[in-house]
Order: sequence, then C-alpha cells, then structure tokens
Amino acid sequence: QVQLVESGGGLVQPGGSLRLSCAASGFTFSRYGMSWVRQAPGKGLEWVSEISNGGGGTYYADSVKGRFNISRDNAKDTLYLQMNSLKSGGTAVYYCAKYGHYYILDVWGQGTLVTVSS
Repeated sequence: QVQLVESGGGLVQPGGSLRLSCAASGFTFSRYGMSWVRQAPGKGLEWVSEISNGGGGTYYADSVKGRFNISRDNAKDTLYLQMNSLKSGGTAVYYCAKYGHYYILDVWGQGTLVTVSS
C-alpha cells in the first residue's frame, strides 16, 4: 500500500543540525511533489518546505529559509530535510506528505519528533 515512513528525529541542541529522511513505497515516487509539514506541541500544522517531482523546484517557509534544505533521491524513493541552526523552542513533530490531485497533501507519514533543547 501507499506508505511514507519518516526517520532521523531526535534530541538536538540549539544551533545543531539534523537530517530527516522519508522513505516512500507503494507509488511512483518520482511522479509526485513532496512536502514537509511540522506541528509544535499544542499548535497547528505548519508547512515547512516542498519539492517538485524532479527536484528542480524547492520552496521554503520564511521561518526556515536559509537554514533548511529539502532534497530527494528518486532512485531511492526517499525525501530528505537537512535542518541546520535549529532554534530553541523548535521542538515539533515533522511529517512528510505527498501531493496528489488538486495540490492536496493526500498521503502522510506517521511523523518523527525533533526535540531542540539544551
């Protein structure tokens, strides 16, 4: 079945770096744009970044621009998010999601927790 599985979350100190991965299966990964979305404790979903199906187009929320980098390896059916200069208070669950018809995120992973704390 269609599935997205995130990994790479954990505890990191403010100013540190972390790389998240999202393994896709059950669909032709290279045909679809992908996105990262996060949710901080007690808050709503926040779109973080997205990448076109071929990887040539990348977009970022202002809050992460210049610090995060989204990429994908279509040969490995895997999406990545390199996070640098993580900020104190930046704890959140990060989800990867697939764009379907009408630009809707129609498949979501289970999320991976990133805790930013000293």
